[in-house]
Amino acid sequence: MSSETSLTKIAAFKGKQIRRVWDEQKEKWFFSVVDIITALTDSVSPLAYWRKLKERLKKEGSETVTNCHGLKMLAADGKMRVTDMADTETMFRIIQSIPSPNAEPFKLWLARVGYERVEETVDPELAIQRAMQTYLRKGYSPDWVNMRLKSIEIRKILTDEWVKRSVRTTDEFATLTDDISLAWAGMKTKDYKKYKELKNENLRDNMTNLELVLNMLAEASTTEISQAKEPKTFPQNRKVARQGGAVAGNARKAIEAKSGRKVISNENHLKRIQNKQR
Repeated sequence: MSSETSLTKIAAFKGKQIRRVWDEQKEKWFFSVVDIITALTDSVSPLAYWRKLKERLKKEGSETVTNCHGLKMLAADGKMRVTDMADTETMFRIIQSIPSPNAEPFKLWLARVGYERVEETVDPELAIQRAMQTYLRKGYSPDWVNMRLKSIEIRKILTDEWVKRSVRTTDEFATLTDDISLAWAGMKTKDYKKYKELKNENLRDNMTNLELVLNMLAEASTTEISQAKEPKTFPQNRKVARQGGAVAGNARKAIEAKSGRKVISNENHLKRIQNKQR
């Protein structure tokens, strides 16, 4: 599950906050196991409760634990900490192992909170409208928002293409994304974010119009080359990613040569908002 292909939200069950992440690749919600244990039990240490439950499930030979994935999320102390996440099906199995009078009501709640995204899957236009309103509320310009939504579509097409080419793990997706970024921007994603003084924020949400255009060109080019060459191995996929990124990299260099200005900006969304207010 990558940050570029996920959406983080907070849901609430009887006043208890449940962190959840929508995975665009798998098209399903993943919920924080510890948050759900907090909501269902009176345990003074939900983390310790989950550790003991995991041990018991492993001893019983249950595959439930292996279906949980660690993901860094914002914790109550304001820091990013790794927490176990599970999809709805896995959570139902975990709940069956937790004696709680809230178990049945929680199952109904769990089914209901996923409806928002199911509804958007059935009606993609609704998802676009919601995303647009979210960006506009954050102070982004309508032109930038339209471009950002297009970039999400292009990214989805690319990740679907990678899945067809047997790209499976989060690390593989991240490596290919870095290959593209390095080829067009001259920086891997981590370095790019550092250059823009970002921590947990989404990199694309902090790109300028021109950066977004070139990133879209890089990803669309990678998709096009991959469809033509049909890479069979991960090294072949990496080669294609570099080739796609190089298309946008050459465009960036040409723009810089003609304009005499750097395309890659250290500006981020917060800085843009602050500059407008001055």
